[in-house]
Amino acid sequence: MKVASSLKTLKKRDRNCRVVRRKGRVYVINKKNPRYKARQG
Repeated sequence: MKVASSLKTLKKRDRNCRVVRRKGRVYVINKKNPRYKARQG
């Protein structure tokens, strides 16, 4: 999982990417291709 300060560019990497908030953290998840996972902060 990639840790990034901004998820805006990571969201655009694939069209299946979704931005999700869990436990006060912001994640980018992708069900079709789990390689595109990222966390903010």
